[in-house]
Amino acid sequence: MPYLMAGFPDLETSRAVGEACIDAGANLLELGVPFSDPLADGPVIHAAATEALRAGSTLHGVLRVCESLAEQVPVVLMVYANVVLAGGDGAFAERAAAAGAAGLIVPDLPHDEAAGIRESCDANGLALVPLAAPNTPPERLRAIAADARGFVYTVSVAGTTGERRELPPELRDTVERVRGAADVPVAVGFGISTADQARQVGEIADGVIVGSRVVRAAGEGGPDAVAEVVAELASAL
Repeated sequence: MPYLMAGFPDLETSRAVGEACIDAGANLLELGVPFSDPLADGPVIHAAATEALRAGSTLHGVLRVCESLAEQVPVVLMVYANVVLAGGDGAFAERAAAAGAAGLIVPDLPHDEAAGIRESCDANGLALVPLAAPNTPPERLRAIAADARGFVYTVSVAGTTGERRELPPELRDTVERVRGAADVPVAVGFGISTADQARQVGEIADGVIVGSRVVRAAGEGGPDAVAEVVAELASAL
């Protein structure tokens, strides 16, 4: 599940990056909605969001990219809560569903405050995908898993997104804890950047999410560079 930033470096190129991901073997896409204060994201994705906003990216444009890509693979929007709530969560869910989105990931939405958005997503056939972290307490993890839709996004490390030299040694235990609580698939993101890391995660989880490495490739070499990176990751799986 590659992540791409809609509107980076511009809307048309980001659509081409998504196409390149699909052609190279992506099973799903995580489509980032640019936001001015992406607190879950490290420097690469943060910079891409800033560039996209500077280039004039809007929610309308992002959803048009989603609409194009969702005809080929499921697209899950990664969007911050302010964007969802600005015009009302029901209206946002309706627009996302109309654009063909399969679900939403809202990283700054606490589970305790997610019921309203979850209901809006359910009403529009969208999966509200929750996040679980290595330090999520067992009782809270059970509550998150009970309300999970689509899959549980398991954060491999405490901190923000970004490429890392190696996977955390406790990742297997983290995945096993999430899998033990959840009835939906378990996907892992944050810190995965190489084919070997993807292979290791693929051995213990149902899904592998790669963001910063793909976004960096988009900035360095556009769709062709992204295709090369995603093909290498897909081949390892």
